Amino acid sequence: MPLRKLIESANNAIEGILYAARTQRHVKYHLTAAAVVLVVSYAFGVERTDFLIISIAITLVLLSEMLNTAIEHVVDMVSPEFSEKARIVKDVAAGAVLITVFGAVVVGYIVLFPYLSELFERGPSLAKHTFQEVALISIVLVLILVIGLKAYFGKGHPLSGGMPSGHSAIAFSVWMALTLFSGSFKVSLLCLILALFVAQSRIALGAHTYWEVIAGAVLGATVTFLAFMIFA
Repeated sequence: MPLRKLIESANNAIEGILYAARTQRHVKYHLTAAAVVLVVSYAFGVERTDFLIISIAITLVLLSEMLNTAIEHVVDMVSPEFSEKARIVKDVAAGAVLITVFGAVVVGYIVLFPYLSELFERGPSLAKHTFQEVALISIVLVLILVIGLKAYFGKGHPLSGGMPSGHSAIAFSVWMALTLFSGSFKVSLLCLILALFVAQSRIALGAHTYWEVIAGAVLGATVTFLAFMIFA
């Protein structure tokens, strides 16, 4: 029961993010900008401390935008008709977002400028990372794509049901990562069997169809393979 409640709470939270992304134009812009900055930082080989600073700045921007969206909805509920006080509340909330975005831009410029200068001098190149780092970023990318696709198809919940199967995507992502990391046929075969068991369990439980499971498996394996080919 505690695990089920935790999953339901996570589903509700993620659906709130997806609702804001679908209905609020600025949330879409900030999410897209955040994804681009993180990927670019990863490709440039930004050091851990600098990457942490950028991540915090991005988190603050997204947090302020989400709070602004929630405040706007609460104000509309309390004051459905035009009100000068309601307008002031919305303007102040929007101003808070603007200040946060401006601060994030300044932080991003200060942190990334040395890397951009070095890139300009030496020419374009991609930073290489350890297998553990690439495996982690692969799983994060797979999760983001799974949630995005489920939101697009509008079926199931972010963590349960819908197209594609998230469990299968993660299982086959792990299989691909361990295969490329170990270089061992036995390890790869064992992990593949375990991934197939995970996929079969989703069908047996009635949570997914065959096509949803296959789509998840292809997504997880493909994204992980490409990430290792680019960054490892």
